[in-house]
Amino acid sequence: MLRARQKLGKYRIVSRIASGPLADVYAAADSIHRTRVALKIPKTDLYPSQDDFLREVQIATRRRHPNILSVQDASFIDGRFVIALELGTESLADRLERRISTRHAIEFADQALAALAYAHAEKIIHCDIKPENFILFPGNSLKLADFGFAKISLRTLKASGSGTIDYIAPEQAMGRPKFQSDVFSMGLVLYRLFSGKLPEWPFKWPMVGFDRLRARVSPEFANLLRKAIQLDPADRYRNGAEMYAAFRRVKRNAERQKTLSRSRSKGRKRASWRRVQWREFQRQFRPDLGTDHQCRRCHGPVSESMQACPWCATEHPSRRADTNMPAICPRCERGVKSDWRYCAWCYGAGFEVETRRRFSDKRYTAKCPNRGCREPLMPYMRYCPWCRGKVKKSWKIAGSRHKCSSCGWGIVPEYWDYCPWCSTPVEK
Repeated sequence: MLRARQKLGKYRIVSRIASGPLADVYAAADSIHRTRVALKIPKTDLYPSQDDFLREVQIATRRRHPNILSVQDASFIDGRFVIALELGTESLADRLERRISTRHAIEFADQALAALAYAHAEKIIHCDIKPENFILFPGNSLKLADFGFAKISLRTLKASGSGTIDYIAPEQAMGRPKFQSDVFSMGLVLYRLFSGKLPEWPFKWPMVGFDRLRARVSPEFANLLRKAIQLDPADRYRNGAEMYAAFRRVKRNAERQKTLSRSRSKGRKRASWRRVQWREFQRQFRPDLGTDHQCRRCHGPVSESMQACPWCATEHPSRRADTNMPAICPRCERGVKSDWRYCAWCYGAGFEVETRRRFSDKRYTAKCPNRGCREPLMPYMRYCPWCRGKVKKSWKIAGSRHKCSSCGWGIVPEYWDYCPWCSTPVEK
């Protein structure tokens, strides 16, 4: 163990700030750059060769994300392998010892999930998601640290029960870590962040701290956490990216709205303004979008072709009874025509067509790109109702030149808060 004021190359040790099974971490001063850094010094007796250090550091330095702790330097000094990292103010575990507002907790959750989504997109399983491995910086910035030298890449990951016992997923404890294992651990971290309590085995819902959780966040956000910490990996989100996408859909209304003491007149003004906005939107875009229905949650104008409400991000916003089609898809419960063989909105099973008659419709404005089909299509169809082929066309909206940065379909950013085709928040 190193001592305070001890020199290690250009670094002067200030104090030891953490000690784990794989490495010790010290706060140190860089005498050349006049900056403070965190020095991570692996316990070499746990590794067979120096090549393992070098390979894993090279992998780590290729990952750049604002919410992942970056490696600033790595070298051998006085026979020790030393890794220099950014030095934060405290860990999330330390921060949890003090009160955290719901607004700040949502901000931390957003950053934590963004880091996990990036890691999983890079085919990295962290295997040790816990509050101690989230480092805070000035401005409420949060960064994920300590990927673990033996498990940073799928190519080098060895099946083991490594991890922190309080946050480890059941399958990881049995030596079979997967992306869903990180999702489970992240769910426990976020549950503690919002409820103040860490659930314990057997993780039966509702768990300890649920009353406080329910008082702070919306039911949709509570359901997100519930799904993340299911015992069966198949019942969780498949990876961090899927969990982050679900979080972004509910983030806007994640904080439970408290009873306001404002006057009713102000509430009426806000509602009235929303109705004016909807009325103006309908005047401009209803003919093209077919927004003849109301969202089952916020009552904003939607069409049955939309995957999500553009006003509140509710999935499948149109109600079953709203369709003006003669039949209903048994899978997604959206309208279909009697002569279609497949649903145009979801990838469900085919239908039994009782008649060979083809019904004309003025809403047919395009043709299937499949050369063996070339049957007519309505705008905003996801699948051809005749051949079941996926419609790769990026549908545009008449009267708007904007498109979603995620799916490429047309959007109306001056009105919408979310893309109705993929639920991505609209950049204003």
